[in-house]
Amino acid sequence: MTNTVIQNAFQALASRDPDQISSVLTEDAEWLSPPGNATAVALKTPPGPMVGRAAIVRFFAEDFPRLFARDLDVTVHHLHSDGERGVVEATVTATLANGNHYVNDFCFVFELQGGLVHRVREYTDTARGHRMVFGDVSQQ
Repeated sequence: MTNTVIQNAFQALASRDPDQISSVLTEDAEWLSPPGNATAVALKTPPGPMVGRAAIVRFFAEDFPRLFARDLDVTVHHLHSDGERGVVEATVTATLANGNHYVNDFCFVFELQGGLVHRVREYTDTARGHRMVFGDVSQQ
């Protein structure tokens, strides 16, 4: 069941539809990303984790598409779950608003509660993300 919940969550987040995104999150959900990551810096989001369903829905439905403009794809390489936790290794690709091609590997740790996403911890190569969003893409 955990694998299905996580797969549904990825589909909802990619949909950019506020109702779909909201339907997979607990009211007090949290999304923890590396501090100072390129997405947060480019979008000028407040520092710290996103806390609460409304904040996460707003980010993925409104803010995220302003940077990841086209061709967004999440390729899941591995998904391992055990009870109410799941770990996902994935590659995210997209065309950024500045025209650069984005490709970066991620590890997501999902914590579920009552069949909904309660907390996500996101890990990625932040330096590589910064190069693609702000800098010289030839150094990737």
